[in-house]
Amino acid sequence: MAPRKIIIDTDPGQDDAVAILLALASPEDVDLLGITAVAGNVPLPLTQKNARIVCELAGRTDTKVFAGCDAPLARKLVTAEHVHGKTGLDGPQMDDPTMPLQDEHGVDFIIETLRREPAGTVTICPIGPLTNIATAFQRAPDIVARVQEIVLMGGAYFEVGNITPSAEFNIYVDPEAAKVVFGAGVPLTMMPLDVTHQALTTRPRVDAFRSMGTKVGDMVAAWTDFFERFDMEKYGSEGAPLHDPCTIAYLINPDLFQGRHINVEVETGSDLTLGMTVADWWRVTNRPANAVFMKDINAEGFYTLLAKRLARL
Repeated sequence: MAPRKIIIDTDPGQDDAVAILLALASPEDVDLLGITAVAGNVPLPLTQKNARIVCELAGRTDTKVFAGCDAPLARKLVTAEHVHGKTGLDGPQMDDPTMPLQDEHGVDFIIETLRREPAGTVTICPIGPLTNIATAFQRAPDIVARVQEIVLMGGAYFEVGNITPSAEFNIYVDPEAAKVVFGAGVPLTMMPLDVTHQALTTRPRVDAFRSMGTKVGDMVAAWTDFFERFDMEKYGSEGAPLHDPCTIAYLINPDLFQGRHINVEVETGSDLTLGMTVADWWRVTNRPANAVFMKDINAEGFYTLLAKRLARL
């Protein structure tokens, strides 16, 4: 099979960075058409910069990186420096990127790519707030039916929230955008906290990155050393969830994951549950299924895949 054409929409973030690296290390499985940055973990000037830093780390300066939306559709931006540090990629000091940022706006790139490529051949992988995707759908409704699939990291149900008691960060930052995307009718697969909290960065798994003896391996180990401190203290766990690479791993080997095709609605009207993804796991409503909600992951297989692929870079 030909590699799957994808656009990564991202707000790097150390785990976003690992997702980008996994895609760049897997050309036989995914053809990365471009990266669109969005405001999320840190503001847009840092997320677009961080995306280029990651591409340069992988030696892929030919990757096109675009800056997208700098604020949610209807709300003030909420960021996560408390997790990822003031740059979003805190850890070892990294040089500023020299590869150029594309002049075109990220939303325009999404629209033009979906219009240019044959219908049903481009998958969108959002691993940050869904602002860019919702904006593209609202601006160019004709592209919605052309999307092959959306595979996103976001939401939660059984694991509830990580930024509020009821909401996962990516959805909470722009719940109105998430509501647009979940209601668009595009085939949608979501990697919620229910999955990613099973994919923890244990010592042996981090050591596997460090033992590669490469710049990429050392950097991934250092990034995980930095950001896992927050989740280990918060959850009392052995390591931290490596959220965003689950999306790319699913495209490479979907058998690593199990879930159900169910209805998922996004709460936008409640102060208590703003941004909650209300997943009808038990199918107790008559609302139509609109998302494959992943609930289980083969964590050992996931980390084995990560280590094998990242060792290529």
